[in-house]
Amino acid sequence: MSMLFAYPDAAKFGRVLPKNKIYEHGSPSAAVRQLFVRQVEQIVWQHKLAPETVNLKASKAVPEIQIFSIALKGDELKPEVLRCIDLAIPFPIIFELRFDGKVKPVAAFKRPSEADASKWVISEYFDGDWTATDTPRKPLPMVFDLEALYGHLLLPLMPYPARPGEDLQERVERMERIRLKQRELERCEARLRKEKQFNRKVAINAELRDLKQELENLTRPLSVSGTAVAP
Repeated sequence: MSMLFAYPDAAKFGRVLPKNKIYEHGSPSAAVRQLFVRQVEQIVWQHKLAPETVNLKASKAVPEIQIFSIALKGDELKPEVLRCIDLAIPFPIIFELRFDGKVKPVAAFKRPSEADASKWVISEYFDGDWTATDTPRKPLPMVFDLEALYGHLLLPLMPYPARPGEDLQERVERMERIRLKQRELERCEARLRKEKQFNRKVAINAELRDLKQELENLTRPLSVSGTAVAP
């Protein structure tokens, strides 16, 4: 099923965004600038979802949603590039990466900082699969405001479904905890492969079992009552 949405003609913006404009506002390091040069062909500010273009109410957290199309020079784009763009543009952004006749949606959950409303808190990035650019797109969901629309645009990119009563921020935080646990698990497995001493292997195996259980608890769906659903 496609994770791409059909944006209305009224929201079309279609302006090329020069890289130097991103540099001015995103303050990238020399290494990140090199990533822009090596990996990014062109950035187009494709659509602007705002009260006047989609007839949905804005909120402080989501005043507008921007859709950026990024033509790539290869099939990879480092998240540091996306983070630089997100830091430069003070609105939530959904990215569509394009390469070799294919497109892939990518986005982070972006919200105003509680400590400083002029700054944004940006989560890790979530992405969909590469699909053909002519893949039929889904219509935008029927919602009452831009905040709800933003949630609907982000949800298909997350690898595990929402749990009952879990709001968008809680779900994003759980996805990030899952990624941390997965990395811990990979490091633990690497240690086990290298370990020669039997007693150390036993200890690492016990650690692995605990990590796998924690990961299962984080990824398993919950019933409405809040109990884990058996696989």
